[in-house]
Amino acid sequence: MPLDAPLNSLGLAKPPAQTRVVVAMSGGVDSSVVAAMLKEEGYDVVGVTLQLYDHGAALAKKGACCAGQDIHDARRVAEAMGFPHYVLDYENIFRDAVIEEFADAYLAGATPVPCIRCNERVKFKDLLATAKDLDADCMATGHYIQRKLGAGGPELHSAADPARDQSYFLFSTTPEQLAFLRFPLGHLASKAETRALAAKYGLSVADKPDSQDICFVPNGNYASVIEKLRPGAADPGEIVDMDGNVLGDHRGVIHYTIGQRRGLGIGGLGDPLYVVRLDPDARRVIVGPKEALATRVIPVREINWLGDGSFDGVGEHHVSVKVRSTRPPRPAIIRPLGPTEAEVELLDPETGVSPGQACVFYETGGSRILGGGWIWKGRAGA
Repeated sequence: MPLDAPLNSLGLAKPPAQTRVVVAMSGGVDSSVVAAMLKEEGYDVVGVTLQLYDHGAALAKKGACCAGQDIHDARRVAEAMGFPHYVLDYENIFRDAVIEEFADAYLAGATPVPCIRCNERVKFKDLLATAKDLDADCMATGHYIQRKLGAGGPELHSAADPARDQSYFLFSTTPEQLAFLRFPLGHLASKAETRALAAKYGLSVADKPDSQDICFVPNGNYASVIEKLRPGAADPGEIVDMDGNVLGDHRGVIHYTIGQRRGLGIGGLGDPLYVVRLDPDARRVIVGPKEALATRVIPVREINWLGDGSFDGVGEHHVSVKVRSTRPPRPAIIRPLGPTEAEVELLDPETGVSPGQACVFYETGGSRILGGGWIWKGRAGA
């Protein structure tokens, strides 16, 4: 191929017909549109859908990805658009890499985000390796995020539509993965544009509802899943205030999350109380006033740095951070404690910061994602 060959729409110096793209197809409208769009542009498209758990049990469940119906829908799109489609059994990988940690984290009083681990350990690791084994030039997904070329190579940027942006769930994408990945929907202004494209291509999933739940958690009932995975996990215990005074009983620490106010069963105590800490070893739920939830300094580890230069090559990074997927980025100072660990100081305290959640770094005033890490309890005595 001549060095001066023009770049195709995926940024590769090859004609589309000579460019193989593996599309990760969940069976939803987003990834289906990506596959159809690239096929129409003339690319050599290969669709791959992951079976992540026993979809026989999931067929009756609505609102979650990767179930039996979703595999069927992905196959129908591939047949209609005329490209090959494969279903890969990743059930054991998914259980080991995602579900087991999810259960352990919940039992330890954390609030895990398994969708991030799935992207990190399954989709962008094992599936990406499979795409390379299929001689693909790149892998495309239906995520709402943008990949842009900067002075130092590919950069990760927030989606054009803030309401659909999935950057919080993709902070652990490595520079090496980013070189191979493509996100064709990230520039769209709204989900309505995606559905319009689905209708244009005549896709059967054009009006399919968005998935709402974590794929292996029926109806958002985390506790029932944990009880099945870890029998005895729902042992009852005490609800206490911050001084250790017993206020009532609970039906298992796994039923509570940091910041929770409703469903505590300890009404009539005057000011509203919130869950401020979980002590799974003592089987205690600690409650306190809302101001006790305010957090300014957050210990973060397993940091994936996507900014320029080395992460710990400077004393401070002045950035914006998200500590929950639904909250806007807030100004913060990151102080590295090593290549993958840091202390994050929020300029304004946040409530409901919980171990197990991600802390994602953003360029202040811009759209670039600079990486992120996992919030933890910190070292004893720190």
